[in-house]
Amino acid sequence: MSTINFKKYATLVVGIAALSLAGCVSTSTHEKMQAEKNSEITALQQEKAALEQQSAELQKQRSELEKQSAALEAEIAKLQQQTASLEKDKSNLENANRQRKAQYDRLARQMSAEVQKGELKVRQYQNMLSVDVAEQMFFDSGRAKIKSSGQDVLKKLGEALKEYDDKVIRVVGHTDNVPVAKSLQAKYPTNWELSVARATNVVHALQDAGVAPERLVASGRGEYEPIAPNDTAENKQKNRRIEIMLIDAHLVDEITKQREQQ
Repeated sequence: MSTINFKKYATLVVGIAALSLAGCVSTSTHEKMQAEKNSEITALQQEKAALEQQSAELQKQRSELEKQSAALEAEIAKLQQQTASLEKDKSNLENANRQRKAQYDRLARQMSAEVQKGELKVRQYQNMLSVDVAEQMFFDSGRAKIKSSGQDVLKKLGEALKEYDDKVIRVVGHTDNVPVAKSLQAKYPTNWELSVARATNVVHALQDAGVAPERLVASGRGEYEPIAPNDTAENKQKNRRIEIMLIDAHLVDEITKQREQQ
C-alpha cells in the first residue's frame, strides 16, 4: 500500500469512527430529552387532574352556596311576609282599641246621668264593654220582675246599645249566697233559677227597646261568681247584680267554630 492510500484509509476510518460516535451521542440525548418531556407531560397531566378536581370542588361549593343563598332569600321573604302580617295585625288591633275606647266613651256619655246616680257602672275590658246594673234598682228581694225604675233605665240603655251592631250582648244574672225564701222556692228553687230569670227579663226589656234579639244572650251564674266575700250586707249587695257585656261578634264566632271543630 502506498503512503497516499494509507493516509486516505486512515482518514476514512477516523471519519467513520467519528460518525459512529456522533450517532451514539445523538441517540442518548434524544432518549434523555424524551424522558424529560414524558416527565413534564406526566407532571402537567397530574397538575391538570388536580386543577380539574379543584374546579369540581369549587363548582360543588358554588352550587351549595347558591342553594344556601336561595334558602336564605326564601327565609327573608317569609320573614318579610310575617313582618307585614304582624304590622297589619298591630294596625288592626290599634284600630280596634281606638274603636272600643270610642264606644266606651260614647256609652258612658249616653248613660252619664245613670252612672252618676249609681244605677249602673260602665267598664271597659280588652275585648268587651261591661255595664253592671245595681240589683236593688231593678228587682225586689227574691223577685225577677223588673221594677218601673229599672224599666226606664233599661229602655234608655237599649236605645244606646242598638248602635253597637258589631257586638253580642250577653246578660248575666248574679246573686249573693243567701238561699231563696221558702215562700218563693216553688218558682225559684235556687239562686240558679232566680239569676237566669232576672237575666231573661232584662233581655226582654232590651229587645223591647229595639236591640236585635239575635244579638242577645241570657244566662245566670247564681251565687257562684261573686265580686266580694259574702260576709257583710254591703258585700252581698255588690254580688247581687246584672252584668250586661258587649262582646266583639267575631270573637264569639271564633269560639263557636272552635267548639264545632272539637
